[in-house]
Amino acid sequence: MKDYREDVFRILITVGAVLSSVLVLLVFFYILKESIPFFKEVKFSEYILGNSWSPLSSKPKYSYLPMISGTMYISFLAILIAAPLSVGCALFLSFNAHEKHTRIILSFIDMIAGIPSVIFGFLGLVILVKFLERNLNMVTGESVLAGGILLSVMLFPYIVTGCTETFAKGKKIYYAASQSLGVSKWYTMRKIMLPFAANSILVNTLLAFGRAIGETMAVMMVTGNSPIFPKLLGRAETIPSLIALEMGTATYKSIHYSSLYGAGLILIIIILIIQLLAYIINKTGKGYF
Repeated sequence: MKDYREDVFRILITVGAVLSSVLVLLVFFYILKESIPFFKEVKFSEYILGNSWSPLSSKPKYSYLPMISGTMYISFLAILIAAPLSVGCALFLSFNAHEKHTRIILSFIDMIAGIPSVIFGFLGLVILVKFLERNLNMVTGESVLAGGILLSVMLFPYIVTGCTETFAKGKKIYYAASQSLGVSKWYTMRKIMLPFAANSILVNTLLAFGRAIGETMAVMMVTGNSPIFPKLLGRAETIPSLIALEMGTATYKSIHYSSLYGAGLILIIIILIIQLLAYIINKTGKGYF
């Protein structure tokens, strides 16, 4: 009976994996098909190296560069804020908090990942944006900075959870030995645990970065959605926001419609590159700190 159950479970897992792969490929090729008319019509130099997005003007321009720049800028800023805080939080939970307290705190941190992004966007709009307006003397608080700060909060649980698991494994291997040698807790964390977890930290950070690039609603609500080159205290627009805002108004099968699928294709390619990089780093198993 045991072998029968194992075989059934193995078949279900295999079918699920195959269906997931097929679904991803279907989505990719559908987006590719819909974007081909745009890539045939518009020159590479225009949609990659241009500086303006104005598809409804008398002389339409379709440059993705402002949106790509905005997406990367906001995502990098979010990672720069979230990564150090997340690693520090994971170290604290692993080495300074009681195990029972750690489980409770982690459960609350994990709940952050389950909050809908529109809720984060609403809170960012009524609290963060207003705070930046008042304290930085900005005409409007909708900016790259607001998007980066808000997105860093959303990324926090993804990095904390992965790093905490790795630190827990390292603690079981090295902590008792280091304590028996009289090594301080701070030295153990800095010189032993961080190098041990370097690979995991980098992989979790890359995965969170990929998650940040694909975020739509929350970022769309606090960045101003202006298709211009981003500045820290200025407005910007990301690729997901561009697609969400304009897909409903684009004429079906028009170049504008196809260009939005082209933007989606570029977004998928960027995320696939990040995922592949994270996979390669994880397979090597080497620390980088």
